[in-house]
Amino acid sequence: MLNVLSVLSDGDTTTAGEVAATAAGEVAEVTQDTVEEMSRFAQYIQDSIPKLAGFGVKVLIALVVFFLGRIVIKWIQKLVYRSLERSGADKGVEQFVDSFLKFGLYALLIFSIAAKFGVDTASVAALLASGGVAIGLALQGSLSNFAGGILILLLKPFEVGDYIIEDTNKNEGTVKEIQIFYTKLSTLDNKTIVIPNGMLTNSSLTNATEKEERQIDLKISISYQADLRKAKALLMDILKKDESVKQEDGMNVFVSDLADSAVILGVRAWVKNDEYWPARWRLLETIKLTFDDQGIEIPYPQVTVHMKEE
Repeated sequence: MLNVLSVLSDGDTTTAGEVAATAAGEVAEVTQDTVEEMSRFAQYIQDSIPKLAGFGVKVLIALVVFFLGRIVIKWIQKLVYRSLERSGADKGVEQFVDSFLKFGLYALLIFSIAAKFGVDTASVAALLASGGVAIGLALQGSLSNFAGGILILLLKPFEVGDYIIEDTNKNEGTVKEIQIFYTKLSTLDNKTIVIPNGMLTNSSLTNATEKEERQIDLKISISYQADLRKAKALLMDILKKDESVKQEDGMNVFVSDLADSAVILGVRAWVKNDEYWPARWRLLETIKLTFDDQGIEIPYPQVTVHMKEE
């Protein structure tokens, strides 16, 4: 069209018919190009439909396999868990095996689905092998926790249900779960503490409930003006009357220290593990009330200042 206008502007004597024919030819060429492009696009779509359909079918099959695999994994977990229960295995072993089995089976399921999508499993295995060192360095903390979990199950420094005290950070509570990487504790105020297994195996800890009995160790302060023999007799009487104190295991009341502002009396007695805290709280309350009634002063830190008269 631009060519036609150029010819007219130059004052050419071309006839109107010839101009119209030229314009029609150029329009036909543009239309032909558009038709060819649309035809190629339509052909591309048509050729891609089988591939897209095949890919969609693979995705659908992968989703079906994944959800079916989840059902199978849960069934295997229940089967193994019941087998461990019938064999009388430790609760921690049951939890650890269940967690490890779940992790391994899901990894196998995803690996199998990837293979169905045409991923070369040999290449993947070679890639994982070559990257093993890097992965090991990056996950050395997790691997340490995993190894720690295995050591806990083999050596059994504690079991599910034990009350432990982690000496490094002073975390303490009842062991509720021993998982692949972490151990969960439940505190007296119903909080959950999660401790890496590697920390529990690489530091010292105190298992307060490994034995059936636990010793109550109290420190009671009395003033220097109080009757020491009377206070000791009252403490021994309280121990003898308490229902949780095991009378046959021995009880001790003794002078533990002569402090700056008080005489420190030590009180020791044995109780069952599950009665430790109620017995401890009850004894402390009874001692306070009894000393108040008998006129035995429990002092508090104080400073006496003497003023010199000039």
